[in-house]
Amino acid sequence: MRKKIFITGISTEVGKTVVSAIVTEALNADYWKPVQAGELDFADKHKVEKLISNNRSRIHPNSYALHTPMSPHAAAEIDGIEIKTGEIVEPSTDNHLVIEGAGGLLVPLNNTQTILDLIKPDYKVIVVSRHYLGSINHSLLTIKLLKEKGFDVSVIFSGDEHPTTEAIIKSMGGVKILGRIDEEKEFTREVIGKYARIFKPELEKL
Repeated sequence: MRKKIFITGISTEVGKTVVSAIVTEALNADYWKPVQAGELDFADKHKVEKLISNNRSRIHPNSYALHTPMSPHAAAEIDGIEIKTGEIVEPSTDNHLVIEGAGGLLVPLNNTQTILDLIKPDYKVIVVSRHYLGSINHSLLTIKLLKEKGFDVSVIFSGDEHPTTEAIIKSMGGVKILGRIDEEKEFTREVIGKYARIFKPELEKL
C-alpha cells in the first residue's frame, strides 16, 4: 500500500529535512516540499536530493518557492503574492510520498490557513522533536493538536539523547517513538543510508 508521510517539527531547525531524507531513502519514496521560504539556491529539496542514494525517488517541485527566509505568509507578501492552498496540489506518483512541512504546524500560509491545513486525512504524520528548554511543551502541544484532528502520529527524536525528556513525551503524548537520530558531525549519503536501514522496519509498519 502506498504511503504518504508528512514530516513536521516542533519548531524550526529541529531536523525535518534530515528526517525527510532518511524516510525518503528508507522507503525509496518520492519527496515533496510544498512551500519553501528562502535558500532557493540550495533549498531543502536540493539537500534531500544530495543525501539520498536510491535511483527510484523523484524530487517534486515546490508549489511555492519564496525568496525570503521568513514565515511563508510574510515571505509571500514580500514577493507580492498570496499563498492559496487550492493551488498546492499533491504531485501525481505511484510511489510512496514524503511531504515536508515548513516550521511547525501553526506557521501561517496566509491570513487564515497554516501548515496544518496541508495535512490530508490519509497522511501519516511524523513529528521531529529536538531537546531544548521548552521542547517538551512544544512537542506535547504539537502531538495533542494532531491527535485531536485524528491523525496517525509518530515521533522521531533528533540530537543528543535526553532520556527524561523522551520518556515524558512518549508517556504523556501517547505516541509511537520511531527512534532517534544522533548529533552527527556531518550528514552524508552514507550516514543517511545508515539511518534509513535502522528506521526502515518501523517505517514500513506505518
